[in-house]
Amino acid sequence: MNTLDEQLFRLPDLGEGLTEAEVVVWKVAVGDAVEVDQIVVEVETAKAAVEVPVPYAGTVLRLHAQAGAVLSVGEPLISVGPADAAGERYREEERAGSGNVLIGYGTGHLAGRRRRRSPAHARAAAERHHETGHETGGETAPGQAPRVISPLVRRLALDNGLDLARITPTGPNRIVLRRDVEHAIAETGRPAAEPAAEPAASGQPERVPLRGLRRTVAEKVTRSRTEIPDATTWVDVDATGLLETRDALRAAVPDRRVGLLALLARICVAGLRRFPELNSTVDAERAEIVRYPWVHLGFAAQTERGLVVPVVRDAHRMTLTQLAAELDRLTALAREGGLPPDALTGGTFTLNNYGVFGVDGSTPIINHPEAALLGVGRVVDRPWAVDGVVAVRKVAQLSFTFDHRVCDGGVAGGFLRYVADCVERPATLLADL
Repeated sequence: MNTLDEQLFRLPDLGEGLTEAEVVVWKVAVGDAVEVDQIVVEVETAKAAVEVPVPYAGTVLRLHAQAGAVLSVGEPLISVGPADAAGERYREEERAGSGNVLIGYGTGHLAGRRRRRSPAHARAAAERHHETGHETGGETAPGQAPRVISPLVRRLALDNGLDLARITPTGPNRIVLRRDVEHAIAETGRPAAEPAAEPAASGQPERVPLRGLRRTVAEKVTRSRTEIPDATTWVDVDATGLLETRDALRAAVPDRRVGLLALLARICVAGLRRFPELNSTVDAERAEIVRYPWVHLGFAAQTERGLVVPVVRDAHRMTLTQLAAELDRLTALAREGGLPPDALTGGTFTLNNYGVFGVDGSTPIINHPEAALLGVGRVVDRPWAVDGVVAVRKVAQLSFTFDHRVCDGGVAGGFLRYVADCVERPATLLADL
């Protein structure tokens, strides 16, 4: 086929200053027919998982990268040719054993054709699938390839001779979870083989590439600790009144889910209005403190991909119920891996409720380039003095980390004390509504 008939699609600019992406899973194989704007691959950037459509129609000729490969913007991604000529091109490459086809599919794979495999070959193919995220024998329909994030899940399936392509995923965004593998093992009627034990201390260490979200987190926390002279202060608070307020709101407006995070977010917004020094960043090159007139509130959310920080834009304009709805929406998108890149940038202040992990306190790292972060520990029953009498109350620890360049301890202490007062006496918020 004339090479002019081959249409090369390169990794597009995904916006938000992103320069590279990792191929997570291909939705098509060589020989498949594709339409304009059909999703052909899912990639993971430093900020989100992104489904990439192809701008051409025809037949897939080449996949220029395998799952796990990291591509820079502008590098070849997929080649598409006319449907009437693609078959001959593919047959030529098959006869020549060209190796132009993506590793993991092989030059012998044709759409709609399957061949019987020996048990040894099937196991080898399954292992390649576990490594690349694709079924190597063409038995997974395009667009249906499951995702496996946990190495433990991958090893459990492999040790029990299971093909991940035949396991129904129940996790968000078609992620195969451990329970899915265990269910498949139970259906075989065989005793489960646990994943292999950790290698002995004398074995080779495992090297895990810093890619995607993990790399971004590593770079941000390193930059934060390198550039920002941070300080942390904390206080224990009686959160009984805040929990009672949450319960009262749920009873009064059951159709609007107002949780503890939404109440804490509303308190932070009110606190930043009183202490605007903390809603800022430092422009080191110009030796200026930049104070924002808006509050774009970030909040930490744990997902299958790791910790991400979605941003509620213009949180200062929202009512409590609007804040609660937006927090729920962004949390759901984060867990599904569906957050757009612009939902993870532009924050001016971050709220981190690490109490959900069962810990009391922390010295949180500022989310660079912001100037402050509030951390909230778990709420537990503790003895607490109330009007001179010891009683069991719901107590939590608040930790506040701030950039000492934007303010001194008086401002930081004032903000934390205001937040603590609102937690202990939620009616205090009425003065700022």
